[in-house]
Amino acid sequence: MRITLSFATTADGYLDDRSNRRLMISTPEDWAEVLRLRARQDAILVGAETLRRDNPALLLHNPDARLRRMTDGLRPDLTKVTVTRSGRLDPAMKFFTEGDADRYVFSERELPAIEPFATVISSHGPLTAAFVVTELERRGIGSLLVEGGAEVLRMFLDAGLADVVRQAVNPALHLGEAQGGAQFLFEPPKEAWCTTENLGGMEVLTAVLHPDTRKEDLVWLTRATQEAFRCTPCDSCYCVGAVIVLRDGRTFTGYTHETSPTHHAEQEALAKALAAGAGADLHGAAIYSSMEPCSKRSSEPESCTQLILRYGFARVVFAAYEPDCFVQCQGAQQLREAGVDVRVYPELAQAVRKANAHLER
Repeated sequence: MRITLSFATTADGYLDDRSNRRLMISTPEDWAEVLRLRARQDAILVGAETLRRDNPALLLHNPDARLRRMTDGLRPDLTKVTVTRSGRLDPAMKFFTEGDADRYVFSERELPAIEPFATVISSHGPLTAAFVVTELERRGIGSLLVEGGAEVLRMFLDAGLADVVRQAVNPALHLGEAQGGAQFLFEPPKEAWCTTENLGGMEVLTAVLHPDTRKEDLVWLTRATQEAFRCTPCDSCYCVGAVIVLRDGRTFTGYTHETSPTHHAEQEALAKALAAGAGADLHGAAIYSSMEPCSKRSSEPESCTQLILRYGFARVVFAAYEPDCFVQCQGAQQLREAGVDVRVYPELAQAVRKANAHLER
């Protein structure tokens, strides 16, 4: 999933003031660009406090974008997402009542009063950005726009789950501590690729924190899906292929049960890398797997997720989430929570299903 954070602040970093009215920080030119940015996304997320304070409808007004979504078989408005720890949400909010959109509410608890109006996804524990991203991705969301508030923005930044940050500052607007509400200060890291522009007086910074690696990822992931077809079909496991790409460019491939009746594809590729003396070079490497790495094993002491973490892989890329057939896999979420960059390309999932057609009979 490609994640963009977008927010506007006053010159002294406030997202809002202490009044009961919504503070308009953006100029018309900046707001028009924000709406264009929304039109390029699959989903939009704001925190519950923003819903309570501003009551936004989060609608997609661009007619071409709405038509494009409907042509693709989607509902015309962006998928709406919110996160809440308290569960204090009013079904009369515009989030629930306006627009033709799918709606998801992430909560640490069950919310029976909200279930008639949205899909409630409970974490049954601490709510994390990794959980939100993984669950949305499982439901087909490929791009997400996060618009706040401050706590939600920090949650995604602290978890390393922001690819692009768009910060719009109104230099003519100062609030001070007495008037200012939530404050959010962002300083792009040195390695970020940054551009600036002026939109109707707004100073807009766009910081790319993680470059778009889609083109390269699809090359290696396609090779991983091809490896899966070398597997001998088995009723008790999936046919999976994997490719390890080291920082120095060396590659190692593997597929399920290639040398052992208990080895998964990731293990097979890893064994080849270790045999070639590449153990010291695995730190920071990428692994491409046709299916989500397993998080629980009974036939091996470590899951593939645990092996990936133990050897210090920096990136994991796969085509399809593991279905809840044998176990409920949590590999992607666990990897994200450990700081690994996880990317999923469902456009290659059809090849994964074809390789595992024997399990659908």
